[in-house]
Amino acid sequence: MFQEMGARLGLSLTITEAAVCETNAELARGNRCISVNHKTQITEPALLALSEAGVEYISTRSIGYNHIDLEYAERVGISVGNVAYSPGSVADYTLMLMLMAVRHAKSTIRRTDSHDYRLNETRGKELRDLTVGVVGTGRIGTAVIDRLRGFGCRVLAHGRPSHVSADHVPLDELIEQSDIVTLHTPLTADTRHLLDRRRIERMKPGAYVVNTGRGPLLDTEALLSALESGRLGGAALDVLEGEEGIFYADCRNRNLQNEALVRLQRLPNVLISPHSAFDTDHALKDIVENSLINCLNFESGRTA
Repeated sequence: MFQEMGARLGLSLTITEAAVCETNAELARGNRCISVNHKTQITEPALLALSEAGVEYISTRSIGYNHIDLEYAERVGISVGNVAYSPGSVADYTLMLMLMAVRHAKSTIRRTDSHDYRLNETRGKELRDLTVGVVGTGRIGTAVIDRLRGFGCRVLAHGRPSHVSADHVPLDELIEQSDIVTLHTPLTADTRHLLDRRRIERMKPGAYVVNTGRGPLLDTEALLSALESGRLGGAALDVLEGEEGIFYADCRNRNLQNEALVRLQRLPNVLISPHSAFDTDHALKDIVENSLINCLNFESGRTA
C-alpha cells in the first residue's frame, strides 16, 4: 500500500518493517520527514538520533501521540503530526464489543466450541433497555453516538461540546448512571487512569466497561478487582496497559509478562482483542495516504 500510494503522490519511499530506534535512525538520513506507526515507544535517544540524521518532521500513523515525547521532540527540532482516518472503523468495532459483552458472547462461544449447546443461566440484555455513557466526543466518540441512536438506548456523553444528540453530563454523573461506559478520549497526563478505582467503585453494579481508546485510560488493577469480585458485569478491551511487545506479536510459545492480561483472559465475561479496532481496508488507506500527505505538506511549508 505504501509503494502504491507513494507512486500516486510522486514520492520515492524508504521502507523498513523495523520499529524506529536509535540504531536504525540513520536510514532516515537525507529525508526531512518520516512516517511511523503507533506500536512502539519512540525513545529520546531515537528522537535525538533522528534529529542528527536530519529529520525535522514525524508523521505518526495514529490519532494519539502518547508514544512520542512531544516536548523532547520539539527540543531537538522535530515537529510531530498525527492522522485522521475513518472513525467508522473504531465506532463499528465498539458497537460490536458492546453487543458481544451484553450478550455474553465469549462464554457462549467457548461452550459451543466444546459442544455444550445449553443456554447460559445468565440472559443477555438489549441495548434499548440500557444507558450508554460515551466518554470523549471527538470524531470517534461522535460516530459511536450516531450508531447508538439506531438501538434506541439512552446516551450520556462527556467531552468537548459537540452537536451530537446525547445528554451531556459531568463525568461522575455519567459513571454513576451508565450501564455501559465506553472510552474514546485521548491519552494525556490528565486522562491517565481517568477511570480509576474511585470511579470504578461508583459504577452501577453489573455495568460494563468498553475501551477502544488507549489502555492507560483505565486503571487495570481496579477493573480486575471489580470484575473478580462480581461487582461489574464485564469488560471488552481492545487496548490494555502494558500491551507493548505483546499485541501484534505471536505469543503462543512464550510466557506473558503481563499478569493483568492473563487474569483478564481467564474471566468468562472479559473480551480482549489486540488493538485492532482501527484495522479495516478503508481506515488503513486513510492512514497511509494522510500520513504521506502530512509529509508533503511539511515539505511545502503548509504545516508547522
